[in-house]
Amino acid sequence: MTETIIAIVLVGFFFVALSLRLILIKGGEFKGTCASQNPYLNPKGEECGYCGKTVTPGTDCKKG
Repeated sequence: MTETIIAIVLVGFFFVALSLRLILIKGGEFKGTCASQNPYLNPKGEECGYCGKTVTPGTDCKKG
């Protein structure tokens, strides 16, 4: 029973720690999360699969 409670507390702490950045950022969004900005994931410089544009490093990926 003690192990279960410890596991639940640790998982809860994990989710709070991950959401802390989202809570503290103005507007509640992460910038630079477009995979097209990562040269290791997109070595050919293809367009973004989410928003459809060619994303250059430092710009935001906006759908729409």
